[in-house]
Amino acid sequence: MRVIDVNRIVGPVPTGDVPSTDAAGLLAELDRLAIDAACVVHSRDLYYDPTTAAEVPDDPRLVRVPVVVPGPLGTAVPETAKLVRMCPSEHRFRLTGPHGIEAARELAERGITVLLTLEDPGEIHRLASEVPALRIVLINTGYRALRELADLLEVHPELNVDTATLCGHLSVEWVVRRYGAHRVLFGTGAPLTDDAGPRFQLDHLELPVDDVALIASGNVLELLR
Repeated sequence: MRVIDVNRIVGPVPTGDVPSTDAAGLLAELDRLAIDAACVVHSRDLYYDPTTAAEVPDDPRLVRVPVVVPGPLGTAVPETAKLVRMCPSEHRFRLTGPHGIEAARELAERGITVLLTLEDPGEIHRLASEVPALRIVLINTGYRALRELADLLEVHPELNVDTATLCGHLSVEWVVRRYGAHRVLFGTGAPLTDDAGPRFQLDHLELPVDDVALIASGNVLELLR
């Protein structure tokens, strides 16, 4: 079974010294956990200045995820991007402000998926209602947010979720049985969150093999085409 992590960071992080500060360290971590590839955002783009995008190591196993900041002081969406990340808290903008909605419409028109943390369910709901064609993957949702997550998944068919912190007992199975395996993607959030836990969980999901294969890599490959 091929495994692709949709939610990973490369580069130094403020929480401590991590192996994935460079390509060699990150690839060694992927090998250790039998993860075949990863969609990676650079920590410099995430925490510092995405307007001068940091170089992501050139390796066929690593897919760069650019950080998009809407507005006149923000960033353009790269021509080749299929998956981007938006971080309203870190970069101080509103998802549903005029520029946020404009950027969301551009992403939807170009068939680009956006990774978003579930910080403000109300903002996510407003964004998905305003731009219903925008495909969103909610990441790092937290095991306590299942009720808020379900509220959103129930009414927005283009919303999906990663497994990084969807770690309550049988939480992934519950989401799959209610909303479908096509809406769940394997992700770890590493190195900010544990990668071994989601990887172990993937191997022990109480789901049909075809559903597990979709979660492990099929869904992200569809996003990346």
